[in-house]
Amino acid sequence: MTDIFDKKKRSEIMSSVKSKDTQPELIVRRILRSMGYGYRLHRKDLPGTPDIVLTKYKKVIFVHGCFWHGHEGCSRAKLPQTNRKFWQEKIEKNILRDQKAFQDLRSLGWTSLIIWTCEIRDEEKLKEKITNFLLEDRIGRNDY
Repeated sequence: MTDIFDKKKRSEIMSSVKSKDTQPELIVRRILRSMGYGYRLHRKDLPGTPDIVLTKYKKVIFVHGCFWHGHEGCSRAKLPQTNRKFWQEKIEKNILRDQKAFQDLRSLGWTSLIIWTCEIRDEEKLKEKITNFLLEDRIGRNDY
């Protein structure tokens, strides 16, 4: 399928995508507040600059866009037909950067959770996932 936008318009659209305070991130933060959890945002002193940091629990949450972080098996992560090589390389670099951040966090004693944007739709499941992550003691496991 060809792109419905010209290169200039597509570039403009892609460059306007935010990396902080996205709608999915705001939803996760609202859920955490409703559950009574306090948190910090985007701590630059931690590997990967996690979206949400729960210092008391030594846990971090990343809210990942399915496309930008290559959510395996997700329809939202489908590569565009145009400039395919560029996007494939970019997303592979993102995945490698994410994996390194998770390993570095683990070596510092932090546990990570990834929440994918496609998971935001079902808030009850999302609450359950967050609760399990925060209440279960799984030191050293970063594969939620």
